Amino acid sequence: MIVVIKNQATEEQVSELMEWLRGFNVKTNLVTGVHSRIIGLIGDTTSIDADAVMAREGVEAVKRVQEPYKNANRRFHPEDTVIEVRGRRIGGGSLAVIAGPCSVETEDQLMRTAAAVKNAGADFLRGGAFKPRTSPYAFQGLGKEGIDLLIQARKETGLPIVTEIMDLSDLDLFADVDIVQVGARNMQNFTLLKALGRCDKPVLLKRGLSATLQELLMSAEYIMSEGNGKVILCERGIRTFEPETRNTLDISAVPLLRQKTHLPIVIDPSHATGHSGLVEPMSLAAVSAGADGLEIEVHTDPKNAWSDGAQSLTPEQFASSMKKIRALEKFVINGLCS
Repeated sequence: MIVVIKNQATEEQVSELMEWLRGFNVKTNLVTGVHSRIIGLIGDTTSIDADAVMAREGVEAVKRVQEPYKNANRRFHPEDTVIEVRGRRIGGGSLAVIAGPCSVETEDQLMRTAAAVKNAGADFLRGGAFKPRTSPYAFQGLGKEGIDLLIQARKETGLPIVTEIMDLSDLDLFADVDIVQVGARNMQNFTLLKALGRCDKPVLLKRGLSATLQELLMSAEYIMSEGNGKVILCERGIRTFEPETRNTLDISAVPLLRQKTHLPIVIDPSHATGHSGLVEPMSLAAVSAGADGLEIEVHTDPKNAWSDGAQSLTPEQFASSMKKIRALEKFVINGLCS
């Protein structure tokens, strides 16, 4: 971090500023030039709030020369993180596929979908027990009953389950959930993130609708700073000016995040596009870009789905797409190894 001093700052103000900065266990180096003075900070500056520095007397500007996230930073953790759940892995070179309905609706619907995605080669079962919806009148999920049905589906199929938490008060209900998903709307619910950081449970963290990659990584840092390093990042599309798709899938996020972090990266082509016909090509694009996983919505009867039917694949469509996805996965892995 570099702190630029105002020309009119007094020596007393500069001395007080340097003494205050040293309280963060960093070294301060004052450099005096012809037209300006700067203070260079050496050490771990992640705990220093740039806005707090700007508020000090005599400060003109603050510039970071290092990312403000430490636990999620590849610079401090060069090896890829691999998260293991019930014998299945996310990260480390293989592609994990998470599939299932947007919402858990009925026992029959979930069990038939779970069996179908397992037979097609999915590694995890997803399903929404709690549903954040734009309209307060839309189906909000079955709640605890939905989680109980997911646990039942896991017993029948052996697939680990992934479902979304919306509120901190529901955390106890997720005790037997394998991966807790944090949706885009909660990406910056820092109280919830810190609580999940105190749990020894993998967290699938979705990028906010208008969040930058650094903001996504800072949200991951909230979880990791509390001791939970089992974080999976999910790119699910961001809001842009383009109205033809539900969101705009940022494929470039995969290689960019790969440079910045060691955490696994999953792509959700269903929420990103909002169109079932776009799910397969975007899935293949994600595999080509090097994603560690996919999260795909599958429903036995999309036309009558209680939520997001337009972006859901039928079991037959999912099985067809999985053949192409797995074939491309082998090609990409072989290409990287050759």
